[in-house]
Amino acid sequence: MSDQISAPRPTLEAVAERAGVSRATASRVVNGGSGVRQVLVEKVRRAVEELGYVPNQAARTLVTRRTGAVAVIVAEPETKVFTNPFFGQQLLGISRELTVHDSQPVVLLVESSADYDRVGRYLAGGHVDGALLFSLHADDPLPAITRRIGIPTVFGGRPGWPGADGDDSVLYVDSDNRGGAADAVRHLLSLGRRRIATITGPLDQTASVDRLDGYRDALPDADPRLVAHSDFTGAGGARAMTELLDRAPELDAVFVASDLMATGALRALREHGRRVPEDVAVVGFDDIASVVELTDPPLTTVRQEIEEMGRLMVRLLLRDLHAKHAPDQPPSPLIIPTRLIQRATA
Repeated sequence: MSDQISAPRPTLEAVAERAGVSRATASRVVNGGSGVRQVLVEKVRRAVEELGYVPNQAARTLVTRRTGAVAVIVAEPETKVFTNPFFGQQLLGISRELTVHDSQPVVLLVESSADYDRVGRYLAGGHVDGALLFSLHADDPLPAITRRIGIPTVFGGRPGWPGADGDDSVLYVDSDNRGGAADAVRHLLSLGRRRIATITGPLDQTASVDRLDGYRDALPDADPRLVAHSDFTGAGGARAMTELLDRAPELDAVFVASDLMATGALRALREHGRRVPEDVAVVGFDDIASVVELTDPPLTTVRQEIEEMGRLMVRLLLRDLHAKHAPDQPPSPLIIPTRLIQRATA
């Protein structure tokens, strides 16, 4: 086989010569700068295409002070991230929106406490323009790490550390968890159900706390025996449902704080001979298609726009990056409305 000599990569100087402009003008066009007449922009772009020029990312970063990458940090172990479709939908929204803005995600997972040092070193190394954090638990060190480094950050979900609610610099995107939970319980009340239980997510996460608060908003005098705590997994939902049936067998409805837990609750109800919805009505939370399409009967649930939440996190981060140059218009947190999707279980 004959040796093959690779052709040299086209240079920015070659692009400038082909377009008939200075190297500085070619650099501004290639790196997204402003102040170049449109006719010259078109000449440079045509030269880039004809020569097959690919910008050197390191050089581009020096010019723009942007890496074109965003860290997406999920404060959960790999087993949970890759088995819970919620995370897949949120990551999909993030990835699609970053693509629109010619950027890319760098996904970092937190498997153990040792991973926080690794994540902190990576963020401090200047590899990314900003960070998107979600599924945080109480006392999670990630917010303190990003604050110490000074990297622009947007949170997925309402932050729960002391003082976060009154801090205008804290940016986040969340669903109306409290309002959606209250709507679910009021729907069950409208059906004539009176012994309404709930299965919560882990209460070291604000989404779980807010959904429990929504349940209590609609049922301020609820029997404490009708509240069972779980972990946002199907197996956890089954365990919690069994616990509720053991201590409150007369219950006639249950609001489950996630669709995945609701699948486990439905399984436990069948195993205990309870008909749904005749004996026990069930409402979930999320409206994840890959989950609700498999439930029998089809699950009534509260829809939150999970993919849209990911998209909005990216937009809010980019607005924050832009606001560093336009401080008169700082970004603010975004709360996405939820709505009840009625199907056969309630």
